[in-house]
Amino acid sequence: MRGGIAAAAGRGLGVPTPRLGSGASVSIGLTAVIVAATVHEPRVLTLRIGEAGRIGEAGRIGEADPHETVEALPFGPLEVEHRTLEIGLRSWVERQTSERLGYVEQLYTFGDRDRIAAEAAPDAPALIVAYLALVREARPSGAADAAWQNWYRYFPWEDWRGGKPARLDAIEAGLARWAGAAPGEGERRLREERMGLAFGMRAGAWNEELVLERYELLYEAGLVAEAARDLGRPSGDDDGAAGVAMAVDHRRILATAIGRLRGKIKYRPVVFELMPPAFTLLQLQRTVEALSGVRLHKQNFRRLVEQQGLVEETGAMSAATGGRPARLVRFRREVLLERPAPGLRLRAGRRAVS
Repeated sequence: MRGGIAAAAGRGLGVPTPRLGSGASVSIGLTAVIVAATVHEPRVLTLRIGEAGRIGEAGRIGEADPHETVEALPFGPLEVEHRTLEIGLRSWVERQTSERLGYVEQLYTFGDRDRIAAEAAPDAPALIVAYLALVREARPSGAADAAWQNWYRYFPWEDWRGGKPARLDAIEAGLARWAGAAPGEGERRLREERMGLAFGMRAGAWNEELVLERYELLYEAGLVAEAARDLGRPSGDDDGAAGVAMAVDHRRILATAIGRLRGKIKYRPVVFELMPPAFTLLQLQRTVEALSGVRLHKQNFRRLVEQQGLVEETGAMSAATGGRPARLVRFRREVLLERPAPGLRLRAGRRAVS
């Protein structure tokens, strides 16, 4: 990847920090989940890098076969000149995509003992500090292979706006086979219970926030390409039911971000970081639906927005609705001072599983 991503790979994705008791040093990598949204699509900024997503010698990604590529999130090492983790992240993102981040929050720290112990990747980062950034979509210009993608490209089973996703049938069948292959009756019951909780098979309800739990269950069951790749086996997902694979553990990081954002829009007005300065209530509703993956009742949604005092009218109208002109509104930032947890407390976030 021209400039930023090549430099990130060439520097081994990390810098050493104080040693652990075992004598292994710890390096830190930084990964960004950069989210934007159109009225109908939740979008994530990705990079296309070489090889099939494994970390090779010195932690480099993409050295094995330059003709094979895989999609990845923006990433890079924490370097000596970075005073803080966030400064390092912003530096790498701007270098790779020319995107200047606004709203950023630390998402999670991913630690993997195997990153230290693996002889094949001794310099791979032992810790990955992931961040969630919310932006208004702009065309990336820092790298020729940076692009915005619909996040349901990676998690097609998460979009329930049109009802139960068709690909979920194949996934449920694969999970049933995995549960049936358990070594004992107790393990089989445990697997079935986990399936029921994550995918709503037993309770009959879908919890849109359990994105990471669903992905990790599919990984454990060997139903996503990353599981086969990490074991050095060919992927069995020939029909693409389990979505597009990503480099190393980037799809796991993205799943964590989606679950966090779906939960957070219910108690913090973060969705407005993704909206234009002026918008209609229908545009706001469709954006929230795109992020949460479920349809919402129009009148209930509008009543909730008004009761929360989240928006105010601009005095202008929009004729872009295809019907009657609609009032344009904007976010009331004063609401952040008026109460501690303003947000869209959505009750339509669960869907029956049939």
